[in-house]
Amino acid sequence: MRLIQNMTTIAEYPAADFTVPSRAIKIAVIGASGVGKTALVVRFLTRRFIGDYERNAGNLYSREVQVDGEQVTIQVQDTPGAEMTDNGISLPDHVSCSIQWADAVVLVYSVTDRRSFDLIHHTHQLVARAGGAGAPPVILLANKADLLHLRQVDPQQGPLLAQTLGCSFYEVSASEDYSQVHGAFHRLCCQLAKQTPAVPNNTSASATTEKRRSPLIPRPKSPNMQDLKRRFKQALSAKVRTVTSV
Repeated sequence: MRLIQNMTTIAEYPAADFTVPSRAIKIAVIGASGVGKTALVVRFLTRRFIGDYERNAGNLYSREVQVDGEQVTIQVQDTPGAEMTDNGISLPDHVSCSIQWADAVVLVYSVTDRRSFDLIHHTHQLVARAGGAGAPPVILLANKADLLHLRQVDPQQGPLLAQTLGCSFYEVSASEDYSQVHGAFHRLCCQLAKQTPAVPNNTSASATTEKRRSPLIPRPKSPNMQDLKRRFKQALSAKVRTVTSV
């Protein structure tokens, strides 16, 4: 899969005035706060790692790519963090809408945060419940694999959980290895591209478009791309100063 230059952002979920392209792959990224969901999404779509984001922003990103020689649009919904409470798991209301909207769900935990791992099984149950009979496929992504000295989740626990849930598993480091992140999302996109038929130019196309124009999905805040670029330049400058001082 070759990423085309210029990532764009969508100011809102597909609504009544949003036209869906003939082939769109929609992915919702779900997990606890602080596990690196935004870093993973931006790393995949831009190759860049910034490491400093506004938490729980709930942004929707879009980028045109080629999958097996076919031009498609990938839409990735970065959802606010899930939390565990005394009454069970707590998810923002529009996360359930994101699950119903998505063609696939990426569940993310951090290997440095045991609570985020314990949250996955409960979150997977909610994904299955929210999706109903048409629940989207799920992959499990363990982030921050480079932080060995802070690890709280044993390496074998992730694959075992994924086997229990019946989904694919990847352990990655958004900060250190773009190829790992790209590989996980790339395999998912290829799988979805094969499963999602192109929209034909007939009445069924209109029905598909109407299905995707859900007025029930709320509108998250669009990310400030200029701010992301500024932080990326600051991160590069900091690295240059560190090397120079050494």
